[in-house]
Amino acid sequence: MDRTRPGRSAAAVSRAPAAASSAPGPADDPPGGLVCADDLPDGLVIADHAGRVTVFNRAAARLTGIAAESALGRDVRDVLPLRDADDRCWWAQTQPYDGLCTRTRHPERSLYLPGGTELLVSMGYVRNWGGNGGWQHRPGAVQRLAITLRGMQQRERAERSRADLVSTVAHELRSPLTSVKGFTATLLNKWPRFTDDQKLVMLETVNADADRVTRLITELLDVSRIESGRIEVHRELVDIPEQARKVIAGRVAAGDPEDRFRLEASPGLPETWLDADKIFQILANLIENAVRHGAGTVTIMVEPTGTEDAPGVAVSVRDQGQGIAPELAPRVFRQFWRVKRRGGAGLGLFIVKGLVEAHGGTIAVHQAPGGGAEFRFIMPAGTPEFG
Repeated sequence: MDRTRPGRSAAAVSRAPAAASSAPGPADDPPGGLVCADDLPDGLVIADHAGRVTVFNRAAARLTGIAAESALGRDVRDVLPLRDADDRCWWAQTQPYDGLCTRTRHPERSLYLPGGTELLVSMGYVRNWGGNGGWQHRPGAVQRLAITLRGMQQRERAERSRADLVSTVAHELRSPLTSVKGFTATLLNKWPRFTDDQKLVMLETVNADADRVTRLITELLDVSRIESGRIEVHRELVDIPEQARKVIAGRVAAGDPEDRFRLEASPGLPETWLDADKIFQILANLIENAVRHGAGTVTIMVEPTGTEDAPGVAVSVRDQGQGIAPELAPRVFRQFWRVKRRGGAGLGLFIVKGLVEAHGGTIAVHQAPGGGAEFRFIMPAGTPEFG
C-alpha cells in the first residue's frame, strides 16, 4: 500500500513493493520494515500509475541537479527528459505506460539530460497481475515505475583501467617484438656475413625476447582468471621449502650469484595441501621482485604459524633495499603498480595476491627487520578437508 506524507523531500521505501513519497526527518526513523530511500547509494525515482513522481531521493537530486521538492508530484517524463546518444527521446522509445504489457525491466544504459549530464539509467516495472493464479497469471497495467540512476564515475574508472591495460600491453610488447623483428630480418638478409658466434648471440636474444612476450601473455591470462574468479587450485602435498629451492636454483642457472639468496626453513612444518605450480609461481614472482627492486641478500623464511586448531605456514621474502614507504604499501598489490623507472608490467604482485587468496591465504608487505621490504604470506595447513 502506498503511503504519502506530503511536505517532505525524501522517501521511505518498503521492503515490500510499496513505497512512500517522503522519508522521515533525522529524528523520525522509518517504521519497522521500511528503508529510507535517502540511505540508498544510487539515485531512486519512483513514478505511480499516472507517471507522477512519488519518490525522488537525495542521490537522484545530487546526480541530476534537480531539487526533490520540485520533482515530487510532477510527471516523470517532464522531470527526467532523458535522451539517448542520438538525441532521441528515451520515453518515446520505451513507452513504459503504453508499450508491451510483458515488459518487466529495461537494462542499464547511458542516457543524457538536456544539460548534457550523462547518467546510467535502468528501469523496472511493477504491474497489476490478472488471472486466477498459477500459470494463468497475466501481466497487467503498470502500477509503478522504479528508475535507478548512477553516475559515470565507475564506468570512467573502468575505461581508464582498460586504457591502462592497452597502454601497458602495447609498451611491453613493442620492445621485444621490435628486437625479434630486427634480428630475424638482419639474419635473413645478411646470414653469410655473420660468424657463428654472432648468429648465436642474435638467436639467444630472439629467444629471450620471445620468452618475455610469452610471460606477459601468461600474466594477462592469470589476471583475467583472477578477476573473473576462475582460478582453479589443484591441491596436493607440497613442500614449500623445496619449491623455494627450485626457484633459487633456476635463478642461479640463469646467472644470478648463488650467495645472493638464503633459505631458512624451520623444522616441524605442518603439512600443506596446495597447488604446487601456483606456489612455485608465487615464490618466483616474489623473489624476482626482491631481486629487481631490492638490494643485497634475498632471504626466504618458511616457518609454522597459527594455532593447533588452525595451523598454517608463513613464508617471508625479504631484501635489503630501501623498502616500501608505509603510505605506498596499500598500492603494491594493485594492477600496473610499478616502481618508477623499473621494468615489468606491474602485474606480478597483483597475481601473487590473487593466487594466495585462491588458496585461502593472506599476504601483506612490511618493512623488513634489517631494512628493505618483506612480503609475507600465510597459507593454511592441514589435510585437504581442513586445509
